Amino acid sequence: MSEPRKPLIALDDALASLLAQVTPLAGTETLATAETRGRVLAADLVSPVDVPPADNSAMDGYALRAADAGALLPVTQRIPAGSVPAPLAAGEAARIFTGAQVPPGADTVVMQEHTELVDGQLRVTQPVSPGANVRLRGEDVRAGAVVLPAGTRLDAVSLGLAATAGAAQLTVTRRPRVAVFSTGDELVMPGEPLPPGAIYNSNRFTLRALLEGLGCEVVDLGIVPDNLAATRAALRDAASKADVILTSGGVSVGEEDHLRPAVQAEGRLDLWAIAIKPGKPFAYGRVGEAHFIGLPGNPVSSLVTFLVLVRPFLLKLQGATRLAPRGYRIPAGFDWPKPDKRREFLRVRLDEDSGLALFGNQSSGVLTSAFWADGLLDNPAGQAFAAGHAVRFIPFAELLS
Repeated sequence: MSEPRKPLIALDDALASLLAQVTPLAGTETLATAETRGRVLAADLVSPVDVPPADNSAMDGYALRAADAGALLPVTQRIPAGSVPAPLAAGEAARIFTGAQVPPGADTVVMQEHTELVDGQLRVTQPVSPGANVRLRGEDVRAGAVVLPAGTRLDAVSLGLAATAGAAQLTVTRRPRVAVFSTGDELVMPGEPLPPGAIYNSNRFTLRALLEGLGCEVVDLGIVPDNLAATRAALRDAASKADVILTSGGVSVGEEDHLRPAVQAEGRLDLWAIAIKPGKPFAYGRVGEAHFIGLPGNPVSSLVTFLVLVRPFLLKLQGATRLAPRGYRIPAGFDWPKPDKRREFLRVRLDEDSGLALFGNQSSGVLTSAFWADGLLDNPAGQAFAAGHAVRFIPFAELLS
């Protein structure tokens, strides 16, 4: 006898329920700043210095008082970057280079293209404004200011900012350990012969890459045979090694789907039918102290559910404060007259002429649609639209990093 069909859960409600299960991991480590890309900052980074540490020149030219710009000025010193200038007297100018400290007494830097030398003295050939081309001490960062708040996920720009403040090391949260395994006697690893009825195990590679991109430590347990005892043993092994167990496929009610009863025997399991397309089936539970997450088996469904549900889950587990990807309103370059009753995530590509172009086959089994696309069009349930309508576009650059 089949089980009663559960009502579909809105994606936002499912995500809120999933995130409510998360307590950020305890434990931190201190690493060289250059080694922390993709990690989450565990404590506020406070700058001990002003950035820049002194007024400096924004370009090559001449430092002077703006009030003196109408006269011929003797050039009394040369100031390369890294040197300490002497004070500048009234009626004098100094040759200065980009990044060099502006001498006391000067309030302006005139770019060299707006000057000329007459018998060794400087003439300014364009109008001058006080403060022009001078970067003021502390205009970027003030000493004592929080440069990067705790919960920041470190990228190239934030690492540069940390280095600007003189941080040689950063304290980051512990990496989550995520155990991944596949179930299914039909699965074959790339490089092996493909017998009749078999398929290559693509989800294993996709999920591993996604996890590593999120800074996780991956425990790859391979392919588990399709029987209950082996599946239970794999779950116990995974729970002993990892904070999260992640699988794809195998949580339905078929006779060969052993993952569901195995999780129920070793822990607890909640099955959710989420109102999204692709990716409706989703499972969450616990095995021992480890979280269990079961994704659908179709490759695009597995990818989309990971991006919209598992990604924010893992970011919160690391203590990150920004969990949601940025979306942008962009005109669609196509009609969508027959929307699904579920919230849809369509694979689309940016087109400089028409806005967003749609991949022709939106099947959950067509992974080429995701490779072709630049991101996902997040379409509300039941929303039809015509070409030119502004829709929400989420770039893969936001989702895959």
